[in-house]
Amino acid sequence: MPRQGQHDQSPGDGRKPFSDEGGPEGHHAQSHDVRREEVTRAKGAEPEEDFTADLAPADTGGGHVDESIPATDDKGLQARLPELDSDELKRLATLAVGARLDQGGTYVDLNDLGRGPFKAIGSQEAGPDNRYVAKRDIDHELWDRLVGRDRPAEVERP
Repeated sequence: MPRQGQHDQSPGDGRKPFSDEGGPEGHHAQSHDVRREEVTRAKGAEPEEDFTADLAPADTGGGHVDESIPATDDKGLQARLPELDSDELKRLATLAVGARLDQGGTYVDLNDLGRGPFKAIGSQEAGPDNRYVAKRDIDHELWDRLVGRDRPAEVERP
């Protein structure tokens, strides 16, 4: 039913909506390539890619947890590092004798802090005179206190 005063019979009129062009889809089809639009139209939001696995370092077994000795159990170490309080010593663990160092992993020997951090090479293991600490097994703040901030690791050459 037309509104009062409306006598326009063109498409869109209340009495014959879009009848001349076959409705809104028909008019659109006359002025556009509908098939091409359907092929190239995005079907919705693309799922976001999850890059967290790529950004995280490779997990090679969770560190040296099974082959470490807590620093609180080593009285000689407590005397050697008096600048560390008891909470920091609880967070510190040294590798047991015979534990293999991960190739490319960064370590420091608490018996020789002056040597600084180093990167291990293949087949290297902790000896009886070493108190190695792996960088990945302690937090960054404690690592910086042990070796000094911005001190690069050298490659260990046995």
